[in-house]
Amino acid sequence: MKYKIGIDVGGTFTDFLLTMEDGSSEIYKVLSTPQDPSIGTMKGIGEMAAARGLSIEDFLKQVTTIVHGTTVTTNAVLTLRGAKSGLLTTPGVRDALEMRRGIREEQYNNRYPNAEPVIPRYLRQPVKGRLDYAGNQLEPLDLDEVRQVCESFKAQGVEAVAICFMNSFANPAHEEAAAKLVEEILPEAYLSVSTQVLPSIRFYDRISTTCLNAFVGPILKRYLDSLVKKLADVKYRNVLLIMQSNGGVTSPANAQANAATTLLSGPAGGPVAGIAYGEVHAQKNLITVDMGGTSFDAALVKDGKPLVTTEGDIDRRRIALPMLKVVTIGAGGGSIGWIDEGGLLRMGPQSAGSSPGPACYGLGGELPACTDADLVLGYLAPGFFAGGKMPLSPEKARAAIKRHVADPLGFTVEQAAAGMYQVINVNMAAAVREVSVEEGVDPRDFPLVVAGGAGPNHACMIAYELEIPLLLVPRESSIFCAAGMLMSDLQHDFVRTYTCQLRDIDIKHFQTLVGEMRSEGLRLLGEEGIPENRVRTVYVLDLRYLKQYHEVSVEVSEEEIKKGDLDAMAARFHPAHNRLYGYELSDTNTPVELINIRVQTIGVTEKPRFNEEPFFGHDASSAKKGDRLAFVPSANQFQIVPVYDGALLKHGMRVAGPAIVEQVNTSTFITPEYHMVVDRYGSMTIYLPTKENEVLGRIGK
Repeated sequence: MKYKIGIDVGGTFTDFLLTMEDGSSEIYKVLSTPQDPSIGTMKGIGEMAAARGLSIEDFLKQVTTIVHGTTVTTNAVLTLRGAKSGLLTTPGVRDALEMRRGIREEQYNNRYPNAEPVIPRYLRQPVKGRLDYAGNQLEPLDLDEVRQVCESFKAQGVEAVAICFMNSFANPAHEEAAAKLVEEILPEAYLSVSTQVLPSIRFYDRISTTCLNAFVGPILKRYLDSLVKKLADVKYRNVLLIMQSNGGVTSPANAQANAATTLLSGPAGGPVAGIAYGEVHAQKNLITVDMGGTSFDAALVKDGKPLVTTEGDIDRRRIALPMLKVVTIGAGGGSIGWIDEGGLLRMGPQSAGSSPGPACYGLGGELPACTDADLVLGYLAPGFFAGGKMPLSPEKARAAIKRHVADPLGFTVEQAAAGMYQVINVNMAAAVREVSVEEGVDPRDFPLVVAGGAGPNHACMIAYELEIPLLLVPRESSIFCAAGMLMSDLQHDFVRTYTCQLRDIDIKHFQTLVGEMRSEGLRLLGEEGIPENRVRTVYVLDLRYLKQYHEVSVEVSEEEIKKGDLDAMAARFHPAHNRLYGYELSDTNTPVELINIRVQTIGVTEKPRFNEEPFFGHDASSAKKGDRLAFVPSANQFQIVPVYDGALLKHGMRVAGPAIVEQVNTSTFITPEYHMVVDRYGSMTIYLPTKENEVLGRIGK
């Protein structure tokens, strides 16, 4: 038997999806180990081996591929516990990390502080040398000054060095010369050079991204070295791939060299999985939501493609590399309920995490979390959490809610738990609105693909708040991002700045830039074992009307590039601008301006198969486990609710809400407004009765 493993290291749990060559799969979860995430990773692999009566060495001989998403770099930025880093930059601009783009985040709050830079000012050192906007040298680089700064960095124990000079995107010569000296004087330091990390216009975007890359580079390198060593110690010799923020995967070596590409690698698996599950249900437009232990992620998929942005932020710090557009808020099973200064109930963003965890875990946590509320409301069975491996304590959950929420508000414990449930649902619905309405789409037209260990318990209430009539809860919803990682292709993104009016492009120069980026992508994919016949290339132009501030990214075809068909490229831009901003200027003489050329090379990998089940009929009574008292929000009271075993629900079986469906790694609460039917792939389709004919027609019976 041959296996593949997808691994998603989260803040509370580390998720595993084990797939077999016959298309079957198994789900595993272990508590994350923040002190060294590789410990939890190896523990989960050990559980898979033990379940087969094999040693971990014998099991891994049968594993062909491991795809791994990590929050190591994300947490390093969020906690400011990255590497001690230094910056070499142009005189007069070393404060760009604090000045940013001059836009105040809270316009009317004069006391709102800047985000703390990842490199302190005393380690941001200017060195003489200057290029103009076209890359022409105005002042030579002072190599003696570079050497002095490097010696100073060495004396201060700097682990990583970032190099970012003004206008270097137009001419990398100064950065290359400085990098050579850094390698000579600080050979052990992690080197982050802006013309290698992000060779594009906009200085703040470039310097912030380059510094973040340096800040997290040594952290990721140590982690991946540890993981690779642990795998080598148990004789794993096959493929290990690392998830990137752009939705693709890459080798550990490339991930280490470009550490910032992993800053949002975990959530990126969600939209990728959403596309795959959407395809088997003939849904090209959908919204994926993933509620884990610490965070809630929402992403929009339109026309079968996830939205991509190059203007992302991580904890208010700009990361301008291509990444899937995922809205993340602090709302998960571990989100803590608290009362603010005005006496209002809040949920998160603080999280109990995996240690000590929610109060009901019995691991020392004393603050009430969302999971505690779900337990008190009856949505979770105390003896069946994690399949019974992790019994929950209703008494400790009630005590925590009573002390910190119910008593301060003058509520009963049940009222306080219902309030916690409602508040976190509203928070998550707002995140879904943000990812959809801001893109000009109505969330009511997009099915909700629900994921995360906690997501299915809250999904119906989120959907009802937004008037979404259709939800899909995949069989692998509890480890959705891990599943997405196994569905990802290898991917590399490149960018070159070429600013001019579109009609004035030098076609040969334009084609040369495109060819250089494509060749570099083919080289990297070749090193990762991808033949050219499995490579797909995507070409994107960042365009805008002359004198505008923001660009619109527009995909163009290879044929248009080869022919130099500028009219066809412009014709793609105008409707894209209209879709985003509500107007276009195609009928005027307003010039279109080119800012950046982007090339994405994709190495297509083999994907897990979806196995179909035979039709078992509509009657779900054989899967019923019993009844339980649970809170029904629309009735504002506890009611007797049927409970079903998710493992026994088969293709065609139907359930009307209110109902609870329990699986080993998640629980689904179906509210009275919705019905549910199991599709041919073992996933649950939840729908408003007005959609019944449409849904049942698509299910097949």
